[in-house]
Amino acid sequence: MSKISGSCLCGKVTFECENDFEQFHLCHCIQCQKTTGSTYASNLFTRLDNILWLSGFDLVKRFDLKNRAISKAFCMECGCGLPYISGTGKALVVPAGSLNGEPNIDPQDNIFCCEKATWYDKGVIAPKFNRFAQ
Repeated sequence: MSKISGSCLCGKVTFECENDFEQFHLCHCIQCQKTTGSTYASNLFTRLDNILWLSGFDLVKRFDLKNRAISKAFCMECGCGLPYISGTGKALVVPAGSLNGEPNIDPQDNIFCCEKATWYDKGVIAPKFNRFAQ
């Protein structure tokens, strides 16, 4: 199996995984909207031991929402999402945007769509540009 690397935006935290993800969900729940600051979280799931931290692990901070199995790990320098052990302890969750390449699987589903942001559908059909347009 091939390897895939990942990092935060500032590059101080780097890691590597086997590109052997088992699940890929786009979660629209309110908690994922809050943790990402966007309409949904794009999370890959793999086995617990499928990570090698290459640099900056001391900069990784974890937040666990009390009374829920919702967590987030992020770089304390730039705030970008990073891999973490799920709240249930059964999987390693890897934010898709933290990867430096293409994962071995495509998104499998959109979950918690009953909570999706009211403006999501309008964003999907909005005009598209190759760079920031004013």
